[in-house]
Amino acid sequence: MTALFALATSLLWGLADFGGGLLTRRTPALTVVVVSQSIAVLVLGTIVVATGGFAEAGPKLWYAVAAGVVGPVAMLCFYKALALGPMGVVSPLGSLGVAVPVGIGLVLGERPGLLQFAGIAVAVMGIVLAGGPELRGAPVQRQAIIMTLVAAFGFGAVLALIAEASSTVTGLFLALFVQRVTNVTVGGAALYVSVRRGARALPEGGGLRMLLTALPALAFVGLADVAANGTYSVAAQTGPVTVAAVLANLYPVVTVLAALVVLKERLRTVQAAGAGLALVGTVLLATG
Repeated sequence: MTALFALATSLLWGLADFGGGLLTRRTPALTVVVVSQSIAVLVLGTIVVATGGFAEAGPKLWYAVAAGVVGPVAMLCFYKALALGPMGVVSPLGSLGVAVPVGIGLVLGERPGLLQFAGIAVAVMGIVLAGGPELRGAPVQRQAIIMTLVAAFGFGAVLALIAEASSTVTGLFLALFVQRVTNVTVGGAALYVSVRRGARALPEGGGLRMLLTALPALAFVGLADVAANGTYSVAAQTGPVTVAAVLANLYPVVTVLAALVVLKERLRTVQAAGAGLALVGTVLLATG
């Protein structure tokens, strides 16, 4: 069950990232984040009311609040690092956030078997290579490296925090709702400041009409991201966090393959090798 839910997480996150990447080609990234997460808030709020989830409010929700604050900050750092580039260095480094939940699992006493340790090593290597790292070429600014590592730590921290935010299904819906409300609050504040500084908030060339046209895609991105957080939480609670975290972080492979199928992008040799290693690591983790 752990492997199944964790792999579902990677699929959902990978597709959400792919959709978000397409949307940000015309729409400011902050707008994509705020609108997609606002849609998720509406859906989750309805589910929480219908299931009576508010009755499970408790101290654990502070983990969800923390995840809601850390997530947008990490994403903004990541976008800034991508802008500084080169993306071929920044993107693979961003996936190193998997070390946070894996490290926490090891500190708490989890001891994967030999095959699973091998699977973790192989899968993480595959994740990094699937991003198409640039081993030579343009120099990397120190600021880009620092911001990427901050973002990676933030991504990993969100995984760890959301896994601790609830222990029941209805509690999970409430935790995800609180996390998304916090996401929208933080992201909305950042968008407001950005607009005040002269940045645009609406899609280039299409304005509000284009944004409304994109609502179905924005809804998919927001809801897929929420669902991924939910399946990861279940995966982390039903089995070793070390295994769940690594399998869930296979999402860069999904994004790369989606670009291959939909956009007809060619895989670089290093990306193809990464996807293959990720698959081998998955098999080792699932059977170890």
